[in-house]
This record gives sequence, structure tokens and C-alpha cells, in this order.
Amino acid sequence: MGNDANSTTCLVCGQRLVKNGKTPAGTQRWRCLNCGSSSVRKRADLARRNELREFLQWLLGKHSQNELGGPSAARQLRRRTAWCWEIEPTLGPVETTHPVVLVDGIYVGSWCPLIAVTEDLQVLAWQWCARESAAAWTALLTRIPAPLVVVCDGGAGFASAVRVGWPDTKIQRCIFHVQMNVRRHLTLRPRTHAGRDLLKLPRALSWVVDADTAVAWQLGLQAWWQQHGQLTKQRSTDGWSKWWTHDRLRKAWLLLSRLSGNGHLFPFVSHGNARTTSPLEGGINNGIRTTLRNHRGMSEAHMKRAAEWFLYTRELTTRFVL
Repeated sequence: MGNDANSTTCLVCGQRLVKNGKTPAGTQRWRCLNCGSSSVRKRADLARRNELREFLQWLLGKHSQNELGGPSAARQLRRRTAWCWEIEPTLGPVETTHPVVLVDGIYVGSWCPLIAVTEDLQVLAWQWCARESAAAWTALLTRIPAPLVVVCDGGAGFASAVRVGWPDTKIQRCIFHVQMNVRRHLTLRPRTHAGRDLLKLPRALSWVVDADTAVAWQLGLQAWWQQHGQLTKQRSTDGWSKWWTHDRLRKAWLLLSRLSGNGHLFPFVSHGNARTTSPLEGGINNGIRTTLRNHRGMSEAHMKRAAEWFLYTRELTTRFVL
């Protein structure tokens, strides 16, 4: 027929329809006075919107499909919302320059989304990659105006990406990750006196709150070098090959020395930015993990889509209402 379901004329006899009360759901009912047929007008856009809202309420919630109404309701939900998995949520361009940006990556299956957020955890952008690399970080940073300070955990390739994309941005290394990196080299109970003294320095980073304590920490690092620095230069040999005698001690020292020399430890003293990526870890990354755990068993493609929807709704918290 030429007419569709939203026509003001009867699809049976072509006569004009008149209002005839409402359905129990509150929808306007229409009736043909000539042939007596009754119908309601349907809006596919409203149906799709409601199906998408229902899909996101389940996907971003903690209840399983069966808990929402039993096996039959779960099957109906999957049938109605199957098309929603094909929607790829994307963010618009970032036009506002933010003084501080936090970045981090989290693995979803075999994929890793690199995420950038503001200090109040508004998602700015994300970039999928197989692993953290300079190319992947560069693709993310080019979509965001350069901030004054970027807080990171020192992922592979990030420093070189910042030098290319944000040359004037200061890097704040996450203090917690620095402590964990040093602990990985020295362990919690170093056997040598030099190792025990060096382990105190990353722990003391938690007590740096102003310029005076930052200078005192750097003086402590220099004092350690004057007392134990020769150990980092000692090498052993078996006649065929050579190696660093105190390799783990040397790696821990080089990490702290390099970060201190590059100015990556104390930008928070001058700019008041966050000193760790913990807000991003706890607010965004943990939210993604919780979503995937609540609906464990999804395929990798659906896991990626769930992560994208979680990030999308965190960017539109003031405009997107489930």
C-alpha cells in the first residue's frame, strides 16, 4: 500500500481517521468511521531510542538479563537490542584546553584502550591499540589540545609521543607507580645497606608537599649517590662476558635519577596537579573492569563495545541520561 502506519487515512479503505481514545499504555488510538478498523501510530525513532536506553541500562548496570525479568524476558531483550551492538560510540573533537590531563591504558581482552581524562574524570578521548607504543600515544594526543601538565604512569612510548605532540607540556610521573617500579627492582627487603637506604627515597616521595621538601628529597638522592654511587659502576666478569655487579640497585638508582633530572617528579609542587593516576584508575579503569565482570562471558568484540559505551557515558554525564 502507499500509506504507512503513521498515515492520517485508513490503510483499508482510505477514509480519514479520527481519534478514538487511548490504549492502556497511553498511546493515542485512531479509528476509521467507514470500515471500523482501529490502529495506533508508531514512531520507529522513539522505539529505537527506548531500546537503546534499555540496552544501556542493562549493559552499564550490575544485573544479568535473567535478573531483569526471567529467561523469556532475557530472550526478548536480546532480540530487541541486538542492533545496539552495531552502534560505535564516538566522541566529538576536544575544543577546550584543560590545564591538567590524566592518561592511562587498560587491557580489554587482547586490546588496550588508551584513555585521557580531565582531573574531574571527564573523558576526553580514547584510542584502541594492540599495546602501548609511541604511535598509539601520538594518535591519542593529537586529538586533544596540549595541557599544561599531563599525569602518566610512564607507559612505553609515552615520553617520546609527548615530545612530538605536546612539546611544551610538563610530565608528572605517577608517584605510586614510581614507588612500585623501584620496589620491583629492590624488593621489600633489600639485602644490602645501600639498597635499604635507596628504598627509603621513593617512600619519602609521599611526604613531599612543597618546594622545600622537594629540594630536601633531591638532596637526599644526591647524598645517597655520594655514599653508595660507586656500587652502580661495579662490574663482574667470568673471563668471557661482563655484567653489572649490582644490576637491580643500578636500575633503581637510574630510574630515580633520570626522573629527578628530567623534572618528572615534582610538577605538582608548582602547578597543584594530581601526583598520581589513582583518580583515573579508580574512577574509569575500575568502572570498565566492573562492567566487564558484571557481564563476564561476552565476546571480545562485545567487551570492546561495552568499554566504549562506558567511556562515552562518562564524557556526556551532563547530557546523556539513561
